[in-house]
Order: sequence, then structure tokens, then C-alpha cells
Amino acid sequence: MDIILYFKANSEFFFFSVFLFSLLVGSFLNVVIYRLPIMLKREWKTDCIAFLADEGQQINDTKTGEELFNLSVPRSRCPSCGHQITALENIPVISWLFLRGKCSECQSSISIRYPIIEFTTALLSTLVAYYFGMQWFSLAALFLTWALIALTMIDFDTQLLPDNITLPLLWLGLLISLLQISDIPLKDSLIGAMAGYLSLWSVYQLFKLVTGKEGMGYGDFKLLAVLGAWLGWQALPLILFLSALVGALVGISLILFMGRDRSIPIPFGPYLASAGFISLLWGEPIKQIYFSISGI
Repeated sequence: MDIILYFKANSEFFFFSVFLFSLLVGSFLNVVIYRLPIMLKREWKTDCIAFLADEGQQINDTKTGEELFNLSVPRSRCPSCGHQITALENIPVISWLFLRGKCSECQSSISIRYPIIEFTTALLSTLVAYYFGMQWFSLAALFLTWALIALTMIDFDTQLLPDNITLPLLWLGLLISLLQISDIPLKDSLIGAMAGYLSLWSVYQLFKLVTGKEGMGYGDFKLLAVLGAWLGWQALPLILFLSALVGALVGISLILFMGRDRSIPIPFGPYLASAGFISLLWGEPIKQIYFSISGI
């Protein structure tokens, strides 16, 4: 309790502590972003092998000899030479700068994306802490922010939005409404979850009926359900508008200026996550500006 009182009396130290801690979280998110899709694919492969074996088909089980792979093992290492990353080489942002973006063993380049994710996580987390202050919802909003960052990058890399993240996040959103940690009534949270899922599901079914193609994945439905549970059904129109607007602008820009093939699908999850984060912090002010401009 003393530390909470100290944080309340020294807000600058509170923000600085959130920033430092979130740098560590960002380092962990880099692990999640890289490893979770691989873990899921290995799990799916094992399930497929077991299913086909049950059907009596002969299977070459290629997983024999694979090393244990999860979020904690094996230790992080250089993909080029296999050098295991030491603790001093794993300090968020600082180690990358000190090593000048290169492996200490073989001098292979280390992607700048790692420190960018770490710093972005810390920056957005500090913004959340500043906006909501010292309250329990701030902690919940930080978890949501970290999860949205992970989902954004995983979807960008693999076009997957893992249930391992979205489903617990959905239940957590309903729980904080039930416990009145957030200002969203449980009724609005439940309606938001249902409306979020069903709205994109309906668009998906209509698009598939008209074109015969799948316009988006089920992970997008679940992510919008998450945002509806956390922010209430009232936030859904703004989230959909912002995500569609940004997605359209980015997609058109990629096609016109970078020559991207129109047939290559563009993940929608990052735009939903970005719109959800914007709505989390500035949803009400944006709506008030819209109402004042439109005269409503």
C-alpha cells in the first residue's frame, strides 16, 4: 500500500516506472510475437497427425527429434550463428544500441523492429498510465494495450489472431465490467461482445455469398468482440469507421505506390487493434467533435 501512496504522491515516478517495466514487457512481446505462431503450427501439426493416425492412415511423424519449444525455452539465440543471447545482450533497446544492431558473435544484423516494439510498448503504456492515472482500470488497460500490440504484429506477420490471446481477453473485458472496474455496464459489455462478433461475421457471410471468397478471418470477428466487451457496443461504430478508413488508405497506398498485388490479402487485425486503442483513450472526445461538427 505504501508504494501505491507513493505513486499517487509522485506521478512522475509512477509514469517512469510504467515506462521501464513496459520496456521489459515489450521484450517479452517480441518473444510472443515470434514464438506463439510457431507453437500453434506445431500443435496443429500434432493434432493432424493424431487425427490421421486414428483414421488408420500411415503417417511419417516428422516431429521426432524436435527440441522443446515454448515461450521460455529454448533461450533466445542468433538465427545466423546460433549464439545464445546473454542477459546483458537482452536489455530492451539499450543492448541493441550498444551492439549497433549486430550479433556480438557473427556480426549479423539484428532487426530494428525489436527495439521499436519495445519502445512503442513503453511509450503507449506510459500514455495509458497518464490518461487513466492511478486506478485499477489502468492496470487492465495496460494488459489490453500489450495484447493489442502482440495481436497486431502476429497478424501482420502470419495473418493469424490466436485464440490464446483473443478469447482470454474477451472474458477479461466482461469480467472487469462485472466487477465494475471499468465504467462500461455489464449489459453494454455483453451487447458489445455479441454485436462486435456478429457484425463482422455478417459482412463475411455476405461477401462470401456475393463473391465466393473469404474477405476476412474469424480472428477479426473475435477481436472486434473483444473491443466491444472492453469498450461497450457504443464504441463499435467508431472502431469500424476508423479501422476501415485507415485500412483503405493503407491498402490503396500499397497498391498505388509500392505495386502490391491486389490479390494478396491485407490483414485487418492491425487496423482493428489501432482503432480500438484510439477509442480506448480518445473515443469520447472524437465522438463529441463529430457531434459538434455535424450539429447533432
